[in-house]
Amino acid sequence: MSAPNAEKWPFSDPQGEANYHAARRAYPAQAIVDLAAIRDNMRHLVGVVGESSGTTEVMGVVKADAYGHGLVPVALAALAGGATWLGTAQAREALLLRAAGIGPDRAHILTWVNNPLCVPYGELIANSIDLSVATLTAVERIADAARATGLTARVHVKVDTGFGRNGFTLEQLPEAIAALRPLIDEGVLDVVGQWSHLAVADAPQDAGFVHETDMQIERFERFTSELRAGGIDPRVRHLANTAATLTRPQIHYDLVRPGIALYGYEADPAMGTPGDFGLTPAMTLQAQLSSVKDVPAGSGLSYGRVYLTGERTSVAIVPVGYADGIHRSASGFDEAGARHEYKPGGPLRVDTAYGPKLMRVSGRVCMDQFIIDLHGSAQELGVHIGDTVRLFGPGAGEAAAEPTADDWARAADTISYEIFTCLRNRVPRLYLHARSVLPPEDVARLDPQSLL
Repeated sequence: MSAPNAEKWPFSDPQGEANYHAARRAYPAQAIVDLAAIRDNMRHLVGVVGESSGTTEVMGVVKADAYGHGLVPVALAALAGGATWLGTAQAREALLLRAAGIGPDRAHILTWVNNPLCVPYGELIANSIDLSVATLTAVERIADAARATGLTARVHVKVDTGFGRNGFTLEQLPEAIAALRPLIDEGVLDVVGQWSHLAVADAPQDAGFVHETDMQIERFERFTSELRAGGIDPRVRHLANTAATLTRPQIHYDLVRPGIALYGYEADPAMGTPGDFGLTPAMTLQAQLSSVKDVPAGSGLSYGRVYLTGERTSVAIVPVGYADGIHRSASGFDEAGARHEYKPGGPLRVDTAYGPKLMRVSGRVCMDQFIIDLHGSAQELGVHIGDTVRLFGPGAGEAAAEPTADDWARAADTISYEIFTCLRNRVPRLYLHARSVLPPEDVARLDPQSLL
C-alpha cells in the first residue's frame, strides 16, 4: 500500500516548479511563504484601521528578517497590501530596504534599536530613514550627523509609558525637550513622531493587565501634553501593536504598527485564533524524511532514552534540528523513558495511506534531526524515505492534522514569534504568488530562484 504523498503547490510556471525541486536538492527542508497571504493580511489590517479613522496609516513591521519570512519579499507584499510605512529594529535592515529600491516615495521607514555610538546615522539620514530617539546620546549623535550631511533628520521621540525598555521617562522628558528644542530651531531635527510600546495589550482576559494598558494610554497622552507644552508637536503618534490594532481602535492615532498579524497570527493565543481576526498564516515549514526503519518494543529514541517505544513500530528521521531553529524544548518524552513523564513533542503532519496523521517529535530534538514514532508499520502506513512531512502551515491546527506555529509554540513553551524568527537561513525560503501579488518591477527585485 502506498501513501498519497503528492505535494500540490500552485507553481506560477515551469520555472517555479524547477526552483522548488532545486531547493529540495539543496536542502531537505523548505520554508514556503505565501506572499498573497501577507498582502491579504495587510489589506485586512488597513481595513480594520479604516473603520476607526480615515487617516490612520499602517506600518508593516518587517524587523528580524520579517520575522524569519524574508525581509524584501515581505516588505514588497506589505506595500502591495496598502502599508505606507515599514518598521525595522536594526539600521542595517532599513538600509537594505532602500537598497532594494523601496524609495521614500513608496514608504517611510522607521528604525529603532541601534547603538548610537556606532550606527551610520549619516547614511540613514541621507536615505530618508526615520530614526527613533530614546536617549540624549542619540539626540546628540543624530544632530551631528545631520549637520555633516546638510540634511534634516526625521526623528520619533520614544517615551516609556510603562514597558521599562527604551524611551524617555516622564522624569527625563524635560531634559530631552531642552535638548531637542534648539536642534529643531536650528533645522537639523524634525520631530515627526512620538511613540511608545504596550506591555500587556495581548492579555484581554486579565483585568489587571487591561488596567495597566489603560494606564499606559493615559501616560502616552500626558507625554504628548508635555511635549506640546515644550513647543514640540509630533505629527505622527503611534502606540498600537498587533493586539491594540485589532482590539483598541481608540488608540489607532496616526499610525499603527502590527507585527505578528502581518504574518497571519494573533499576538497571543489567549486572544483567540488567527481566523477569529481574519488572518491567514503565511508560512509553511516542511521537510523530507531521510530514514524510515522498524524497531522493536522498548527501543530508546534519541539522547537520554527519554522516549521508549511501547511496541514494535516504525520510526522516521526528520532531517532538521536545533541548528535549523527547531526548538530542543519541543522534544517529546513518554512515561517509560528515563524521565518517567509524558511531554508531547512538537507536532507534524504525516501523509499516510489512511490519510494525514498527526505525529509528534519522539525523544530529544538533535542538532540536525529528530525522530518520530509512527505508531505502526511504515510499510502498512505507506510512509517512505523522501516523503514530505509538514511541521506547520496555515491549516486549522491539530484537529486537521496540520499544526500551526501556535501548536509548536505550545510544545516548546514559547510563542509563535520565536518559532519563525529562530529558523536558520540554511532552510531555504521559497515564495508563492509573487507574480500575482507584485508588479513586474518588484518581482525583478527578488531572487528569481526563490520564486515558485
